[in-house]
Amino acid sequence: MGKRLGELTQGNTKCMIRVGGETLIERVLRQLDKLLLSRIIIVVGYKGAELREYLSHVSVRTPLEFVENPIYDKTNNIYSLYLAKDYLRAEDTLLLESDIIMEDAVLTKLVQHPYPDLALVDKYESWMDGTVVTIDEENRIQRFIPNSLFRYEEIPQYYKTVNVYKFSQSFSERMYVPFLEAYSAALGNNEYYEQVLRVITILDNSPLRALPLEGEQWYEIDDIQDLDIAESIFTDNQYDLLCSRYGGYWRYPHLLDFCYLVNPYFPNQRLRDELAASFDRLLTEYPSGQKVNNLLAAKDFGLKQEYVLVGNGAAELIKALTNLMSGKAGVVRPTFEEYPNRLSPEQVVAFEPERPDFRYTADDLMAYFDAKQIGSLVLINPDNPTGNYIPYEDCLRLAKWCREREIVLVIDESFIDFSCEHPTFLDNGVLEQFDHLVVVKSISKSYGVPGLRLGVLATSNPSLMMNLRREMSIWNINSFGEFFLQILGKYEKPYAQAMEAFRTERTRFVKMLEEVDYLRLYPTEANYVLCEVKERFTPRELAIRLLQEYHILIKDCTRKCKGNYIRLAVRNTEDNNRLINALRSL
Repeated sequence: MGKRLGELTQGNTKCMIRVGGETLIERVLRQLDKLLLSRIIIVVGYKGAELREYLSHVSVRTPLEFVENPIYDKTNNIYSLYLAKDYLRAEDTLLLESDIIMEDAVLTKLVQHPYPDLALVDKYESWMDGTVVTIDEENRIQRFIPNSLFRYEEIPQYYKTVNVYKFSQSFSERMYVPFLEAYSAALGNNEYYEQVLRVITILDNSPLRALPLEGEQWYEIDDIQDLDIAESIFTDNQYDLLCSRYGGYWRYPHLLDFCYLVNPYFPNQRLRDELAASFDRLLTEYPSGQKVNNLLAAKDFGLKQEYVLVGNGAAELIKALTNLMSGKAGVVRPTFEEYPNRLSPEQVVAFEPERPDFRYTADDLMAYFDAKQIGSLVLINPDNPTGNYIPYEDCLRLAKWCREREIVLVIDESFIDFSCEHPTFLDNGVLEQFDHLVVVKSISKSYGVPGLRLGVLATSNPSLMMNLRREMSIWNINSFGEFFLQILGKYEKPYAQAMEAFRTERTRFVKMLEEVDYLRLYPTEANYVLCEVKERFTPRELAIRLLQEYHILIKDCTRKCKGNYIRLAVRNTEDNNRLINALRSL
């Protein structure tokens, strides 16, 4: 009945919802039709007449037969299967549920496997719900574990049942159907047929084995969120749909994200363990207000408390800052678009480097904006996505130039810690010397904790800081973010070591990328590399092939950079090697 899908199943059964423009039932019938089966039996109940009418117009070579469950609303799927038990006795059978969507390879794997009695399983992931199993080294199912007996500490041992099975005629005749009949008689018809399998696996002579998937994609659709995720997996437009999600990629366990930018070497395990040890208390207690969090960030970065403002990620700080900008604002393009996107188009005065490699200097900026009458100037350093870097002394000259012209200079140094020089303007002396200076830093990117949503802004300008704090809610940081700021100071040495490890890996990764003949790399001081794609592919073609064939997500920068460009994050050695191998194979 699919009640959790709301309006989508008010007029039709669950298998008639559409994913990528095709109903679930059409998709699975098309997949089954390729397998040269003797027949397809569909058990119907809710909106059964509508489903029959719909399928009368679907072209399938394999004969369709229907079994009616007239009391579908009073029974569960054990009774629906009980009604079809004679079909199980007659032939070897594939058993599928109607709310599963899968790629063709899932069914092919099951049918082509020589073993006759199999349950498809997949390594448990956080998005999965329902019955799980444990299996031994020979893929014998040891336990069927329902939700009531699920233990999160045992997750590494769990496999989720995909609810797709292959039963031999012999297994159905000798074991499954007799147990199905007995179970229904003893416990009634409001049960699940997996309970029968659970009983059978207890027997010493149970022939049922598990067949683990190895990256083949499937999804179970129970609610509108499941439908949304399934749409982003099983669609011809997967790349655009995934990019439009702006994260949340833990829902896609096989996806390797080279699009979003984080530190691959921090936090270390001890910091993670310290966070985990306080999880229960942090989850159930209120965080402190803005004043305490500003104090914690001031401690971490060696600043005066009155100069510091903590944000829910740098994005919240950018929004507050741009809300207060008046007059024209100078930006560099291509750049991180969060700043200009928060301004009106009339406010933005954009400098575009004339050099073909997107390089620019402080002198270039001063020469361009000298007569533009801007009230503020935004500099991302290193810049995103180009990786352009302006040395510290040149930034100081730019700050003096802005002070003389009463221009507010915003330096976003979210990626500065990745640079070889890695200086910072988060310094009391510098901030006091330049009260027109605002420094923004994304803690999420530098410290590898994007899920905590932390950023910091610093300025010695008291009126600007007062107005910025008014833009913030009192509890804009959750307890996990606050605790991270509280303990961060203990991990200065591991953080420095992580950054050294990162720079070493970046050097190696860049060298390997330079050997890919259809890429031209641009110098970088950040945790990403801008590459021009030459001849063989367009950036979009390359991004789509990497996603479809290797489950790797990269950033297509065609529109942002006005040319054939991609941006690749720098990850750890194992992940980087996986990308390099994929690029080479293409």
